[in-house]
Amino acid sequence: MDKKEIRKAVKAIKKELTAEQRAEAASRAMAIVETLPQFIAAEHVLVYYSLPDELSTIAFIERWAGRKQLYLPRVNGDDLDILAYDAEKLHTGAFNIEEPDGSDLVPAERMQLIIVPAVAYDRRGNRIGRGKGYYDRLLRRTNALKVGVAYQCQICEDFTPDEFDIPVDIVITDKGIVKSL
Repeated sequence: MDKKEIRKAVKAIKKELTAEQRAEAASRAMAIVETLPQFIAAEHVLVYYSLPDELSTIAFIERWAGRKQLYLPRVNGDDLDILAYDAEKLHTGAFNIEEPDGSDLVPAERMQLIIVPAVAYDRRGNRIGRGKGYYDRLLRRTNALKVGVAYQCQICEDFTPDEFDIPVDIVITDKGIVKSL
């Protein structure tokens, strides 16, 4: 299967998940993230603000805001800017994603751990995003630990990444750690 076919297949499978299954899966996957020694040690964590079809990060963000310095990405042309998370300073931005307001950009190099979304992952940490390359460009700018989170149904057979694709270091689903360091 090529990336376009994988995106289509995963989208169809995710549509079958009930709201309860989605919530339980997000709770289990993010609980595993919270046990990672690298997460426990990290002070600066970039996390995505989930769309309805993605593994939810919203409860995770609410739980850790104020306990760790959390950051969210904001689309800026072809790139992602990084800004500190503040629940009072969000707006619906590009692609209907909640994005942070403000002008205090934070360098990607400050991030110690990045929680990365994807449409699909393989067991080697390769990811298929939505096709715009935003996260690949961002991940290229940092040495942070890259943690992919997903529903188990988003794990695919190994596929050949494109030359510009940046893999994640760890992949976690509601069923456990799929790929570790």
